[in-house]
Amino acid sequence: MGGVGVTAEDFGVEGPRGWAFRGISLDAGPGSLIAVEGPSGSGRTSLLLALTGRMKASEGTARVGEFTLPKHSAAVRQVGALANVAGVTDLDPALTVGEHLRERAVLQRRFGDSVRALLRPRSERTAEARLRIERALTAAGLDLDALPKGARTAVRDLERPQELRLSIALALIGRPALLGVDDVDLKLSDAERAEIWDLLRSLADSGTTVVAVSAQGTEKADARATTGRA
Repeated sequence: MGGVGVTAEDFGVEGPRGWAFRGISLDAGPGSLIAVEGPSGSGRTSLLLALTGRMKASEGTARVGEFTLPKHSAAVRQVGALANVAGVTDLDPALTVGEHLRERAVLQRRFGDSVRALLRPRSERTAEARLRIERALTAAGLDLDALPKGARTAVRDLERPQELRLSIALALIGRPALLGVDDVDLKLSDAERAEIWDLLRSLADSGTTVVAVSAQGTEKADARATTGRA
């Protein structure tokens, strides 16, 4: 699936405690890397959730491809996926990497694919799931052979960059047009942070539109949105 353009004008979300963010404007074409910058508590994750159809906007307008937010939030959720969002995409530390991947592939096949795809022979569905996993791992730069126990490595035994790459790989199994990634620089060294931004840049270059949230942005971004409490 190719990427989608993302635009917003005076976009904002107001919650029970006031504005999470407001006055956000951006314009990015398909296959762009969009950096959402701001300190913790500035509403940066709320903006990510709003742009991916998971949180309803209170003011302004936004478009993801042909869909308008918040009117077409359900459609935006269908073309988008999230990674590394606390409370939304949490990994189970007791499960292995392989178990996470297989579970996501099964869920994608049952709830994300067309009815026609579900009617194909089991052998074809299994081969397709395996191929999706392999492609997602390659795109996310996660080498199972480099893990302590390969696919049998428990999530709790992963290093922070590996855990982040696994979360991204899981999101990519659904072949989203829009990928949202939260806290891309949390608990990473400067070198690790640079590697993750290179990864996100490569995903954007391959056609997926990426919205990445961090405390500090990157010169590699095509568009930026800076959040802050009003």
